[in-house]
Amino acid sequence: MRKDLIFDTHAHYDDEQFDSDREELLAGFPEKGIGRVVNVGSTLASCGKCLELAEGYEHVCAAVGVHPSETEPLNEENFETLRQQSLHPKCVAIGEIGLDYYWPEPGEDVQKKWFARQLELAREVGKPVIIHSREACKDTLDILRAENAGEVGGVIHCYSYSKETAGEYLELGFYFGIGGVLTFKNARRLVEAVEYLPMDRIVIETDSPYLAPEPNRGKRNSSLNLPYVVERLAKLKGISEEEVRRITWENGCRLFRMTS
Repeated sequence: MRKDLIFDTHAHYDDEQFDSDREELLAGFPEKGIGRVVNVGSTLASCGKCLELAEGYEHVCAAVGVHPSETEPLNEENFETLRQQSLHPKCVAIGEIGLDYYWPEPGEDVQKKWFARQLELAREVGKPVIIHSREACKDTLDILRAENAGEVGGVIHCYSYSKETAGEYLELGFYFGIGGVLTFKNARRLVEAVEYLPMDRIVIETDSPYLAPEPNRGKRNSSLNLPYVVERLAKLKGISEEEVRRITWENGCRLFRMTS
C-alpha cells in the first residue's frame, strides 16, 4: 500500500447520514487519496453494520465496541455477541469504549463496569482499544491503569485534554487520534497538546459524519476532508504534508497491528 495515502483511523460510515451515497463514497476513497479506514462501532447494532461494511471493501476495517453512552442495554447475553463479533478477521480493535460524563445517563457505575469489561475483552482477543473519554479524565486514567491497559495498547480518540494529561497517556503507550477540531480557531488547548506530542504517537481521524474541519465545519464530515487536518498538522510540526501522511500511516499500521 502506498504511504502517500491517508489512513482514517476512526469513522462511522454506518451512520444514517451516509444512506444516500455510502457505497459510492467508500468505493471511491482509494483513487481520492484515502487508503484505509477503520469504521468504529458505538452500539450493539452498529457493530454488526461495521463488520458488514468491512467485508464489502478491502480498504475498510472494523472496530466493535459499545460507546459509554450506550452501555445501559448491555448484559451478559449480548456481551457474548460482542465477543463473537470481536473475533471477526476484519475486526482490528475494540471500540469505541470508555467514559462520557457530559450526559447524566447512564450512571457512572454502569459506564465504569462495561468499560472495564471491554478492556478485558480486548486483552482476551489480543486487540487494541479505541478510547472515548469526555469530561472523565481522571476516572479514565484510573481504570486504564487498574486494568494495565498499556499492555493492551490503543488510541485516545478525539483527544481533548491538556498537554500535561497527554504525558500521562504517553506513559501508558497510547496513540492520540487527531481530527478536524485541530483546525478550529478555539482549539488552543489541543494545539498545545499536539505541539507537545511526538509524531510517532499521532494518528489522524475524522469521526465522520461529525467534527468536519474548517472550512467545512458544521457540514457532514468524511475522510475526504482529512487533507485539511494533514495541512494543519504539518504546519504545527514543521514538516511536510507528505511526511505527515507517511508517518501517520505507519502509526496507524502499528496501532492496529497491520502490515503497511
